[in-house]
Formats: sequence, structure tokens, C-alpha cells
Amino acid sequence: MKLRHLVSLLLATAVAVFAADTAPKIAPQDAAKLVASGKAVLVDVREAAECQETGLAAPALHLPKSDFDGTQKEWKDFLAKVGDKQVITYCRSGGRAGTVAAALNAKGVKAASAGGLKDWQAAGLPLRKADAPAAGSATETTKKK
Repeated sequence: MKLRHLVSLLLATAVAVFAADTAPKIAPQDAAKLVASGKAVLVDVREAAECQETGLAAPALHLPKSDFDGTQKEWKDFLAKVGDKQVITYCRSGGRAGTVAAALNAKGVKAASAGGLKDWQAAGLPLRKADAPAAGSATETTKKK
């Protein structure tokens, strides 16, 4: 009987952990349309060195997951300005983006994951260098509510 209880507990824990790390997924093309229409903001959650190496999606803001997991120095300001827009995250392959989007949803922020930068590129969507401003400018993206 104890074994059955332990197995049930482990199964329930695994389901809870999996559910906590899931977020709605959105195709890069759909994400680009929502961002272009002003209904969403695209956020690259990779670390700065990764962005320097590969560039970013053209309309993306860069807010690293390490800041989200830590003091949220950059994230707090962004979330205060984003209003009711959907936050769409991406990273290298989609894992970190899904984790951040799920955590945002748990906080009451409408969020989804667009997967990885490779998905954005495969869709033929534009990139920019890490030191170039986001298409539509980052401050304009978050000021429009």
C-alpha cells in the first residue's frame, strides 16, 4: 500500500512540474503578425552573449531569463509598461522561452512561446544585430497600450 501511495505522489508531482513549465505555443509567423499589429511584444530571453553571436529577431526586445529568475531589474520595468499586450518569448531552442512564458501566465500576464530563434529564421522572418535597435523601437513597443 505504501508503494502505491508513493507512486501516486510521484506521478502527481511529475504532472504538476510538467504543467508548470508549459505555455501556449505560437508560430513565428503568427507572432510576427501580432507584434506588427501592436497586440504583442516579442522578447528574446537568451543571454547577451548568445544575442551578440547570432543576432535577434528584428522586432524583439532583449530581456534575459537570468534577470527574470533573479532580481527582475529589467523585467519589472518592462512588465509595468507592457499593459494588456501579449508577451511572446523565444530563446535558442524554445525551452527557456516556454518556462518564462509559463511563469508569466502564472503571474496573470498573457504570454506564449514562439520557440527558438531557429524557428524564426526558418520562417524567413528578419533578424537584426544585437546592438541595433528593435524594429519599431523598444520604447515605442512598450509605450503603446
